[in-house]
Amino acid sequence: MIRDTIKAAQISAMKAGDKARLAAVRLILAKVKDRDIELRTAASLPDDDALVVEVLQKMVKQRRESITLYEQGGREELAAIERGELAVIEEFLPARLSEDQVKAVIAAIIAETGATGPKDMGKVIGALKARHGTEVDMSVASGLVKAALAN
Repeated sequence: MIRDTIKAAQISAMKAGDKARLAAVRLILAKVKDRDIELRTAASLPDDDALVVEVLQKMVKQRRESITLYEQGGREELAAIERGELAVIEEFLPARLSEDQVKAVIAAIIAETGATGPKDMGKVIGALKARHGTEVDMSVASGLVKAALAN
C-alpha cells in the first residue's frame, strides 16, 4: 500500500536527518489524514491506494501551479522549495503512462464506447478516469480526447 510506503519514507527521513524530505513526507501524511477525516461520514469509502493517489495528484497540481506563480513573481527561492516538495510527492505516485500509451488507451475507449464527436467527450473521459485515473494526468488526457474526437 502506498500509505505504508509513505510512512516508511517518514521513518527513513527521520533516521537520515533529511529535514526537507521529512517535512514534505509529513505534509503528505497530513493531507491524507485530512482526507480520511473528510470521508468519515461518507456512505462508501474508496480503495485506500486510490484515495492516497487522489490526494497526491492534487498536491502535485498545487505545487506545479505554485512553481509557475513563484517564477512569474521572481521568487526563485520559493519555487525551489516547491520543486523539492514536488519531487518527493511524485516518488509515491504510480508510474504514468506515456503520451503514446494514453493515445492508444483513448483510441480503444472511443472504439469501445462508440464515441463519434465532442458531445461524447464526457463518456470517454469518464471511462478513462475509471480505468486509468491513477496512471494518467487528466488535464493532459482531456486535450488528447478532444483532439481524438475532433477527427
